[in-house]
Amino acid sequence: MAYLSTDKVEHHHHDVVIIGAGGAGMRCALQLAEAGYRVAVVSKVLPTRSHTVAAQGGMNAALGNITSDHWHWHMYDTVKGSDYLGDQDAIEYMCRAAPQLVKELEHQGVPFSRNDDGKIYQRAFGGQSREFGEGGQAKRTCAAADRTGHAILHTMYQQNIKAGTHFYEEFFALNLIMEDEACHGVMAWDIGKGEYHLFQAKAVILATGGAGRIFKTTTNAHICTGDGGALCLDAGLPIEDMEFFQFHPTGIAHVGPLISEAVRGEGGYLLNSEGERFMERYAPTAKDLASRDVVSRAIAVEIREGRGCGEHKDHILLKVDHLGADMILDKLPNIHELALRFAGVDCTKEPIPVQPTAHYTMGGIPTNRHTEVVKPSGDNEEDKVHGLFAIGEAACTSVHGANRLGGNSLLEIVVFGRACGLRVMKWLSEHRYHKTISPDAWQAGVARVERWLDSANKADVGIAEVRDTMQTTMQTHFSVYRTEDVMQEGVSAIEKVAANLANAQIQDKNRVFNTELIEALELENLMSLARATAASAANRKESRGAHARDDYPERDDKNWMKHSLAVIKDGKVSVDYKPVRTIPMTVESFPPKKRVY
Repeated sequence: MAYLSTDKVEHHHHDVVIIGAGGAGMRCALQLAEAGYRVAVVSKVLPTRSHTVAAQGGMNAALGNITSDHWHWHMYDTVKGSDYLGDQDAIEYMCRAAPQLVKELEHQGVPFSRNDDGKIYQRAFGGQSREFGEGGQAKRTCAAADRTGHAILHTMYQQNIKAGTHFYEEFFALNLIMEDEACHGVMAWDIGKGEYHLFQAKAVILATGGAGRIFKTTTNAHICTGDGGALCLDAGLPIEDMEFFQFHPTGIAHVGPLISEAVRGEGGYLLNSEGERFMERYAPTAKDLASRDVVSRAIAVEIREGRGCGEHKDHILLKVDHLGADMILDKLPNIHELALRFAGVDCTKEPIPVQPTAHYTMGGIPTNRHTEVVKPSGDNEEDKVHGLFAIGEAACTSVHGANRLGGNSLLEIVVFGRACGLRVMKWLSEHRYHKTISPDAWQAGVARVERWLDSANKADVGIAEVRDTMQTTMQTHFSVYRTEDVMQEGVSAIEKVAANLANAQIQDKNRVFNTELIEALELENLMSLARATAASAANRKESRGAHARDDYPERDDKNWMKHSLAVIKDGKVSVDYKPVRTIPMTVESFPPKKRVY
């Protein structure tokens, strides 16, 4: 390949390189930039187009502005919501820090909605309780109408501009520079100019978001291709708990855009074809505000048993018009707009058709609560991957375990964005200079692009065809309910699709703003994560949180209270395990018990 010459690679040196410009990456970048470090944020899209803008309902924190609340109750709800697979030290850290960081966001300029007394408005979300499951429904989710993620991301971007953060917009990360069991930087492709860049740094932070696009129908944007997890798999590192993929109960039927849990928090409720509020049958206490996995499975059962709505009886209805047009347009304006645009429904007058839709990646890059990427070292111990950190949906800390509570994702990105900033500053104080890397460290990333650009002009197998087959396979075999036969068939099918990707080619050979090339690189990332998801799901012989099996309907704490770790070596996926961290930092642990709402 004649193009593989060193003069074609532009080199950059920064103290810290952050891959991804969502809320987690922005929060961490701000902290480091304000501390005087030279920070680069590398993003494949314009920063304010990162997927944090799609987060609607709010951010959890035990402020107690409407109902009495305490961070310990928040912690209990999160542990319970995780189906006891969440690491309790990380969960305690997150819930304790929440009130402080909501107030910090307010001072930075996030325009939270307000109560009549001027305090931050909080709404009810699923899985929230008071007094360890007794005493009624807490209102814990701090909201900026139903555009909370949008408000947070834009505020973070403005603050980063002020702090002098360096943004490299529309750059695609190709591979990590791993030498001497440490990470020293990343190779990237300038999408607009078609040029290679090597970013060398003392610390690399992966904040690339989730991988919802492995499924056919998802609330995730097309950019959610799990790039950070794929970079780690490519570097021989494991990825954790990928079998736990959250299906949000209320995606707009047949198209996928999210109808926020905020709708049910404000008083909306679900109906089947018989006009019945069926959630009372599945969650007698919490009803429509049970946790997301419970509501999604309830909807799936209603549809399976013939009580679905519409011509094909494949969805149910979310009723909100009884709340009144004034309230909807004040507290849920984005939902009103989405329902009109994607469902052709004016929700102030009629219900919204909804169905469970792939939404959130609970798994991701394994980290400790300090956000340092870790890998197994034997005897249930872990080693840190020096210089490498991960935050946000790309990471698995694990505060969500087998099921995430609504409102904890925006909280996670802010809490662990801050935690990462603190730990990286400590790391930088001990590692003041860039390491010397191999002269050919850039070649693997360059070869990854050239493989596509140098292929024959005629595409025997197209990227769109392979992607569609992969997404259909995952949707068919690894959806809300799973069984052994269906999943094993899915594992075989996804491995065949992965093999077919090696034969795929692209038609467009231009280097400048080649969107087909980017889709090919993203598909490589998605395929790695789809394979890890399929293998991890087929291996887990129990039902827990979002991983629900008809053939193993009960949770098995004796044999499966453990995290999965999937790796790809020599072209094959293997799955190992590590224990759940059940001991909190300062309080007593919450032992597993039957999970009811």
